Amino acid sequence: MAELSKPGILPAEAISALVTQGAIATKRPLDADQIQPASLDLRLGRTAWRIRASFLPGAGRTVKERLSELALHELDLGSGAVLETGCVYLVKLSEQLKLPFDLAAAANPKSSTGRLDVFVRVITDGARAFDTIPAGYSGPLYLEISPRTFPILVRTGSRLSQVRFRRGVARLSDLELLNLQESERLVDAASPDVAAGGIALGVDLAGEALSGFQGFRAKRHTGVVDVDKAGLLDVEDFWEPIRVRRDGGTPSLVLDPDAFYILASREAVHVPADYAAEMVPFDPLVGEFRVHYAGFFDPGFGSAVAGGVGARAVLEVRSREVPFILEHGQTVGRLVYERMAGRPKRLYGVDLKSHYQGQGLKLSKHFKPFAGPDDGA
Repeated sequence: MAELSKPGILPAEAISALVTQGAIATKRPLDADQIQPASLDLRLGRTAWRIRASFLPGAGRTVKERLSELALHELDLGSGAVLETGCVYLVKLSEQLKLPFDLAAAANPKSSTGRLDVFVRVITDGARAFDTIPAGYSGPLYLEISPRTFPILVRTGSRLSQVRFRRGVARLSDLELLNLQESERLVDAASPDVAAGGIALGVDLAGEALSGFQGFRAKRHTGVVDVDKAGLLDVEDFWEPIRVRRDGGTPSLVLDPDAFYILASREAVHVPADYAAEMVPFDPLVGEFRVHYAGFFDPGFGSAVAGGVGARAVLEVRSREVPFILEHGQTVGRLVYERMAGRPKRLYGVDLKSHYQGQGLKLSKHFKPFAGPDDGA
């Protein structure tokens, strides 16, 4: 298969080949929908450990060795367990790797995980960085899980994180990105801001993505969210909708310290079939806040042929130690684009019944559709 030797992000078909070859191993068969167009969902194993603190094992040390020092108690995920806010847990994942010498990988939270404000990071033996799997790595994978706002119910097989496989250098240069913007219209901006290998996204605070609403602020002391059940929860039991203020000035929003918000990008986003995209990490130069825990955008996201025309990037936003004012259109992050090693046969969207294709301002799949509060009219 050509995709197994070409540089770039591996598509679904090449990921399937890695499973066949034993580079991705698991004791039970993969779920039918576990392989995405440019990534593999990772499943929780049987045991979770409540640990004293987040950690990295460091060169020459295994996660298991460090776990013996840091574990407080175990939870059996076989029949499900609640992970509490403010606690840190570690779970060994069902999948393990035996990568070829020239193939590396990177992990990221799934979109639904980030939108619940659940902080997750993949750890490997010998790791000196989270979510980074070096070329040729052979060994188990673990997931650190820290619910920040809502307690969550998880079980063996729950999927909170995903991994992409990369060969060589795949990221586009600024010039290549400008050319791709010209030919494919990656974002619907009149004057796109391209710098440092990424294309800028602004925030929508004028209610364009969801008429009349800027976003949602998470409530505290809520019920439990079952991560495997979709469309059952009432939005206003967990979220405070934020209306646009009509005062004639530039719409803005003051972020409260340590509060969690769901907002949307001002620009619609398009990821062509031969590319994958990722929201780059928080940049301290643009403000005291973090944007987007779940940064992967698959080939076909926002594509008209896959039912996604006009799709916005949903932004998971948390302020830092001080209140911070966001204004409509303000740059809050950048999308970097990478080449695929091959075009996936199925794109993100209608064919895969993707939850967030064509989205505007949208909460995670666990909540019922939001129609807006009743004004008594």
